[in-house]
Amino acid sequence: MKLHNEDQAQEAIAAWQELSINGQLFHLKKAIDDQELSLMYYEQKGNEKGVLRAEKILEILKKQQNELQNN
Repeated sequence: MKLHNEDQAQEAIAAWQELSINGQLFHLKKAIDDQELSLMYYEQKGNEKGVLRAEKILEILKKQQNELQNN
């Protein structure tokens, strides 16, 4: 699932909450990896808006990942 904005990240997290913790962590890891690649692409292209958007999405995803890992 490609996440293009913060709202989609929140929607994905909500959808994944029906899964086990391991399932949620799996999808979060994949989404984080994908966003990190997007971030590198936007940085390379000098797309500041893309960089900021990818950073915000990463922040949301990593926050959820940390909450799951620490509970």
